[in-house]
Amino acid sequence: MTSPTSTTQPSSPLAPGDTAPDFTLKDQNGQDTSLAQFRGDKNVVLVFYPFAFSGICTGELCEIRDNLGAFVDADVQVLAISCDHMFSQRAWADKEGYFFPLLSDFWPHGAVSRAFGVFHESAGAPIRGTFLVDRDGVIRWSLVNDIGQARDFSGYHEALAALR
Repeated sequence: MTSPTSTTQPSSPLAPGDTAPDFTLKDQNGQDTSLAQFRGDKNVVLVFYPFAFSGICTGELCEIRDNLGAFVDADVQVLAISCDHMFSQRAWADKEGYFFPLLSDFWPHGAVSRAFGVFHESAGAPIRGTFLVDRDGVIRWSLVNDIGQARDFSGYHEALAALR
């Protein structure tokens, strides 16, 4: 087991071609959301982010909010995931006007982030992992950035177009 003072980095993130592990997490409104509920129906983009209310995370989720049509439609659902508590996420969603699901990987702390290989032990939070999961539950595209490095969503749009 890794000690809290460890500088251990995340394990290897899942990659295109891997099967995405199923999970069920509560959204900012306390509703259970699982990856499996979209299987066979929608592609899902999972956006792991480190901390609610932080500058880079706010900018990234505002980009999704402001360009929602490029991220969400009849074929695609966005699920944003962090280790923040559901109540923190609800306050952040209310403040910023996020109306897509913000999922809490709070307890067991970081279990879903670990399953995707994006949990940073010493930070106690996920790094910036983005995964496009197809209707069959297979990862088709991914982008993983360090906590302090904002992501570029342009590759996501190209990968999504290839799925259609």
